[in-house]
Amino acid sequence: MANYTLEEKDSFTVLGLGTELKSDYTDYAGINKEKSDFWKAIKQDGRLEALKAIASNDYIFAVNEAVNNKMMHYAGVMTAASIPEESRLIQFPKGEYLVVKGEGKTAEELSNTLTGIAFGQVLPEATNFAYVGGPNATVEMGQRDGLVLGEMWIPVVRK
Repeated sequence: MANYTLEEKDSFTVLGLGTELKSDYTDYAGINKEKSDFWKAIKQDGRLEALKAIASNDYIFAVNEAVNNKMMHYAGVMTAASIPEESRLIQFPKGEYLVVKGEGKTAEELSNTLTGIAFGQVLPEATNFAYVGGPNATVEMGQRDGLVLGEMWIPVVRK
């Protein structure tokens, strides 16, 4: 089984800019392309830099959440500030989280790798905890030796 931990986290809020993912939830290639196109767009038009400028730490969140029966994907930061653009405050509950650590050549590779490990290996094999919904996130936490370091945070409950 993949390397993971279960960690208790206080509730926290992420301010995110989002996009609706239109691909079927089983179409991983389609979903990944939509996410990639979204990140390219917010880097090019300056929205990501605007988010980073108001962040309370260096973490960049790639959040997945079902909202009103839509699959949403957000770029977000922890902040007490707000921005005028279309944004959403995403509440993460206090409780236990599955945490998968990793690294990648890019933030996109990091996110895809951690998502694959968490949803493709850890959760299907888990016998004592389960993901029952709510927002989950890949958290880009820094760089070392040319690699992007980060974690996937998924709220779980004990079975």
